[in-house]
Amino acid sequence: MKKNIQFISNIIAFVALLFIYNPSFVYAAMSGDSGNDKANLYKEAERFVLRAKKLEKKDKIEKALKLYSKAYKKLLKAYEKDKNNPDILNYLGFTLRKAGNFEEAEKFYIMGLKIKPDHKGINEYLGELYVETDRIELAQERLEVLKNCKCEEYEELAELIKNK
Repeated sequence: MKKNIQFISNIIAFVALLFIYNPSFVYAAMSGDSGNDKANLYKEAERFVLRAKKLEKKDKIEKALKLYSKAYKKLLKAYEKDKNNPDILNYLGFTLRKAGNFEEAEKFYIMGLKIKPDHKGINEYLGELYVETDRIELAQERLEVLKNCKCEEYEELAELIKNK
């Protein structure tokens, strides 16, 4: 009994010290919000997207679409927690575009560009969307933004436009 009381006293003292030195930690622990939830949701979604891309390359489109859908759901939750993250907006657009919802995808890409106009991924993927929807002149504008980046996003979009 005496050991239990000592143990409980130690826990109370520890929590009190945490609260004194970092009250937000205690709030997060008590509320169930780890603070990393947004990052975890994004990372999980990113893993789904990467797996879906591999499945697409193997021509397993149905399985890929299921993973894109799972990623989209995770990304929406991440977006609820952070509406100003261009990476989240980029993947929201990407997953919607892969599902064939070009109009909604374009909205997310544009929202992301308002936050970070030189975002390589958004510029490439929005350019790809424009190629897919036969708006080559708009795809060229995205390519122009990427022209000095010396990056694969530029090369991939340039190739796609050239082959259209």
